[in-house]
Amino acid sequence: MTQTVFSFEGAAAFSCQRERLRVQPEPMSDVRAYRAALVHCLDDPRRAGPDAVVHHLDGLLLVEDGHIAACGAWADLGPGLAADVPVERLPGRILTPGFVDTHIHFPQIDMIASFSGQLLDWLTEKTFPAERAFASQTHAQAAARAFLDELLRNGTTTAMVFGSVHKASVEALFEAASARNMRLIAGKSLMDRGPEDLRDTVERGRAETESLIRDWSRHGRLGYAVTPRFALSSSPEQLEAAGGILRAHDHVWMQTHLAENPREVAAVAAAFPDARDYLDAYDRFGLVTERSVFAHAIHMTDRSLHRMARAGAAIAHCPTSNLFLGSGLFDLARADAHGVCVGLGTDVGAGTSFSVLTTAAAACNVAQLKGGPLDPLRAFYLATLGGARALGLADRIGSFRTGCEADFVALDAAATPLLARRLSGVSDIREMLFALMVLGDDRAVARTWVAGDVQHDRG
Repeated sequence: MTQTVFSFEGAAAFSCQRERLRVQPEPMSDVRAYRAALVHCLDDPRRAGPDAVVHHLDGLLLVEDGHIAACGAWADLGPGLAADVPVERLPGRILTPGFVDTHIHFPQIDMIASFSGQLLDWLTEKTFPAERAFASQTHAQAAARAFLDELLRNGTTTAMVFGSVHKASVEALFEAASARNMRLIAGKSLMDRGPEDLRDTVERGRAETESLIRDWSRHGRLGYAVTPRFALSSSPEQLEAAGGILRAHDHVWMQTHLAENPREVAAVAAAFPDARDYLDAYDRFGLVTERSVFAHAIHMTDRSLHRMARAGAAIAHCPTSNLFLGSGLFDLARADAHGVCVGLGTDVGAGTSFSVLTTAAAACNVAQLKGGPLDPLRAFYLATLGGARALGLADRIGSFRTGCEADFVALDAAATPLLARRLSGVSDIREMLFALMVLGDDRAVARTWVAGDVQHDRG
């Protein structure tokens, strides 16, 4: 069973916060309180057990100036609120940290649910034609607005995003994310190999990446990721340039694809005959670091997994995409055994939903096919704090710890007639979360807050 009291560490901070709130807030301070059921993770339940998950059936979440000021049981914190702090009651709602999507493609919003073959054929037939449209700034700007609205409608408040090869596509995405004050990490795809009208050069790719880092990285809540699309789309010279950029800027990330499809793995082995395995094709250029996130990582050697763990690199597990393209079944237990950090990725457009809830349910299904269940509490961890850890942002997002940024969602356990019937009278949080993952989708997200402000309200 999950705890219905907060941890000692949290209780001490919340106690201090409660005493402080007995007085009037400082001038110009924006303080808001929400009374609802609350759930968040303090650690990975696989290691820490059910005590890692904090659940309050009747809780209080206090937000001050866009950050979490307190989280706990209403009975403990409610009496200490200053008289003029507004309290919004949200009956029937469960407040959780905003969901974290560790791998998604912004230029593929218009080709989600496109029928094709497996990965390499799908890229040629569907992906590259769709991405050509992002040479148009007008198209990119409209798509960026729709893309971010879709993320927020699904409760996703942080994402690591691929842009197209076009610099303007990433500028449009950053502009739209900045207007919403979202925490977003994105990058221009580096591709000096591939379709002629989607290629850059080593020099242009380097110059445009440096320009985007200079203009957008650490601009508000934005971050930049050096983004070689995958090993087959970049020459050794471009991968070397990407590694140089990563070394030169200690505040940027690196994102790419790894060992997604057997045919792709074989092609990489042929293209990089001196590499020990697929990961080594990146590692030799300095791209395997604690700031690196590799999508998929299905067909991995033990050496690669050990190397990733040693470097502190993370995996974005994309179960709906892997099932849709027939790429294979990610072995979460094997990644765990090697100590590799894992988050969840929707991987739209090969992924079939923007919903991290739906993606978590798919991860549970894949785990069953690999021979062992994924505990719903751990699936929830992967969708929140686990994703934050994969991105190196657990000190800022992913939980309701005091001081974290106030990115959170209100889930509606009665969003559909079937959900309402299934969860009628259910108070066990494991059972409730699992039903929300399996039966829920964007309809289960009643409201999404970004840095304390509502950015989506289902009404």
